[in-house]
Amino acid sequence: MPIFDSNSLQSAVIHRIGNITTQDGYQLSDSPISLDEQLRDMLLQYFISPFKAEEYFHLSPDDNIVYDCVSQIFDDPNDIVTQSQTIAKHLYEASTHPNIKGGDFFVVYFSECQVNGQITNCVGLFKSENKEQFLKVLHEDSNARFRLEPDKGINVNKLDKGALIFNLEADKGFVVSVVDATNRGSDAQYWRDNFLNLRQREDEYYSTHTELSAYKKFVTDELPQQFEGVTKADQADLLNRSVKYFKQNESFDVQSFANEVIEQPELIESFKQFRNNYQQDNDVALQDSFAISEEAVKKQQRSLKSVIKLDKNFHIYIHGDRQLIEQGEDARGKFYKVYYREES
Repeated sequence: MPIFDSNSLQSAVIHRIGNITTQDGYQLSDSPISLDEQLRDMLLQYFISPFKAEEYFHLSPDDNIVYDCVSQIFDDPNDIVTQSQTIAKHLYEASTHPNIKGGDFFVVYFSECQVNGQITNCVGLFKSENKEQFLKVLHEDSNARFRLEPDKGINVNKLDKGALIFNLEADKGFVVSVVDATNRGSDAQYWRDNFLNLRQREDEYYSTHTELSAYKKFVTDELPQQFEGVTKADQADLLNRSVKYFKQNESFDVQSFANEVIEQPELIESFKQFRNNYQQDNDVALQDSFAISEEAVKKQQRSLKSVIKLDKNFHIYIHGDRQLIEQGEDARGKFYKVYYREES
């Protein structure tokens, strides 16, 4: 998680960006906003608190307006207004889907922040798309008269879209952390793809996430096609064993993983062939050894739930010993037999 303090926020420029499809236009600021201590603290909470994941990206450094402008800001922070105007125009050009909301766009320069144990500076890009209603209580005079006035504004606890671009690994496209709280529907990728032009940073998180994704597809899709008699219970057991391996080990080795989790030689050979094909088909790099990211394991574990769904009547969650569940069939139909010691 990135670390900032109240002195990190050096300057901020705000622009208003509409939707190009509906010809909303844009309004560009020609100067940074004035910042006092209270406003710095509020903005820091608004900008930084949503960034909690350990997943990082790179900007594509080739033909990327955001990369070029951020590089200029790092070279000369006093040039933030001019560069932010160019970035704002680019965001407007990228807002091509009719569902994309207009909003306030912040370009912010931070100094002496920390990410992955390294001290550096940072450019933040943030967009506020949703305004919330609130009430202001106004004291009119000394006779204890009060009145309420409705208004709309930004909730500093809800950032809609954001990107922190750290001045590290510039030749690869800088180190980037992203938040997109409104990434649903057909307009979901415009912030990451059309605007920022991101690509995954190949680090511990990437390697762990990609390996678990490949293994899940192997177990759920490939095994039933390649081998007869592979049951849902078998698949659930293999998924459970993989999660256990990633939780109990600090590093991954493909051979030790295969021997410990998959065990059977013919399945191991099938898995290795599948990994090779998976890399080519999905344009990803699977490493034979890497340090395991706990954050990636936690996130992937949610999609590796070992659940057997039986018609619309029952779900069986398998967490432990595969030998305690049996499958069969009689005159009434297919069944599972489950052994247990205690009921809770």
